[in-house]
Amino acid sequence: MILQKSNRALFHKGDCVVFRRMKCNTQPSRRAQNIQAAHHGDDYYYVVEKCWIVAEVLKEGKLLLKTRSGKSHIVDASDPKLRPASIWDKIRYRSRFSQLQLPTAAC
Repeated sequence: MILQKSNRALFHKGDCVVFRRMKCNTQPSRRAQNIQAAHHGDDYYYVVEKCWIVAEVLKEGKLLLKTRSGKSHIVDASDPKLRPASIWDKIRYRSRFSQLQLPTAAC
């Protein structure tokens, strides 16, 4: 359990989260946001919102996150690119969140 300033837990096992990942490619995907051309113009830098689930709350403020494809990522809970999924996120990305599977997931 990771605590925020109000002494409430911010992340629990099974919580849905959104992680903003920076990518670089010659052709941005259709989910790309904040698209910017690289300095020499061959590539594009952009951000993609990833929908993950908290698989486990680790010590030292770390989270073990699972992707839809089953991959795992360990992320610091205070990472500014990570946020709990809002109700709007859960509606907007419902197809992505519905593919996440954890026994206690209640997204």
